[in-house]
Amino acid sequence: MRRYLSFRDFDWPLLGMVLVLCTISVFEIYSATLHTRYVGFHTKQLYWITGGLVAMFIMAKIDYHKLLDIVWYLYGFFLLALVAVKLFGHRALGGKRWLKLGPISFQPSEWFKLVLIVLMALYFANLGGKRLSWPEIFKAIALVGLPMVLVLMQPDLGTALTYTPILLAGLFLGGIQWKQAAILGTVGLLAIVGVWSSGKILKPYQKARLTSFINPDNDPRGSGYQIRQSLIAVGSGGVWGKGAEQGSQTQGDFLPIPHADFIFAAFSEEHGFTGAFLVLLLYFVILMRLIQNAQTAADMSGSLLVMGVVAVLTFQIAVNVGMVIGFMPVTGIPLPLMSYGGSSVLFTFLALGVVMNVRMRRFVN
Repeated sequence: MRRYLSFRDFDWPLLGMVLVLCTISVFEIYSATLHTRYVGFHTKQLYWITGGLVAMFIMAKIDYHKLLDIVWYLYGFFLLALVAVKLFGHRALGGKRWLKLGPISFQPSEWFKLVLIVLMALYFANLGGKRLSWPEIFKAIALVGLPMVLVLMQPDLGTALTYTPILLAGLFLGGIQWKQAAILGTVGLLAIVGVWSSGKILKPYQKARLTSFINPDNDPRGSGYQIRQSLIAVGSGGVWGKGAEQGSQTQGDFLPIPHADFIFAAFSEEHGFTGAFLVLLLYFVILMRLIQNAQTAADMSGSLLVMGVVAVLTFQIAVNVGMVIGFMPVTGIPLPLMSYGGSSVLFTFLALGVVMNVRMRRFVN
């Protein structure tokens, strides 16, 4: 018996939780930017969320198998877009990361995450879950490594790092053996040491940002400034917080970019440990819901698609929150669904649209 596609199979509880996070985001951006030059950005965020919702419903209607069929063309297109960024890109915030299309700024590196999720799902699904050979592993690394290098050249370390969990999720779900993983891990550590010591890939300011979280007091007005202000903001929130629009670090313009990278610090100052815990709990439930959708997918490619989304979102949440509380370096990775940013918001909703796509087709044959 054929089961037809219907929005009754849409994951409405998941969408409800996502909209709760988006609502928190809009109100926190309003509060955090009220007395800064970023005032009014909450309205722009609302526009991006609305556009993201439309994009999500459109993505949910397009059979994900069609995405798998055209992903190689998308991969080639976005590689060319990254090259175009290097040659003709718009420079802002210390890097050349955007292409200007009239009044719209387009960040190909952010959208490439979705292309890589689809590509890795296709690649490992075609291998059938069998034990991976070394040539198959190296090909997967090359497919992800090429755009990573192009993004690092912009330079945009944060976005480049978000490609890593897509590769790792594909390798582990695709059938890599523990001995192979141990060898790759060792080689990876040696490569990191080589990159760090070469001085040609990472800029001096990037190195300072990567090490300042260990002891931010060594340079309190330089590389350690962001971490110190973030820790002060989080700590001053206490259990219940100071209340909306009452954060001394946030409203006093001490906390850097409180509407974007450090929005969790601003929220923690205003709503305390209780508010921060509830937001993290909401993220946890959303991720568990996504994993449940992966488990009920109709085929391996659908399951890998959803787990690719899970891997990226988990990585971004862990790194952003870890950065805010001083456990990880400042890398400019946004907090999904909360940080301000058009490209980030649209990517997240498109990724959720892919998840809805897989869920809605779990009974379709």
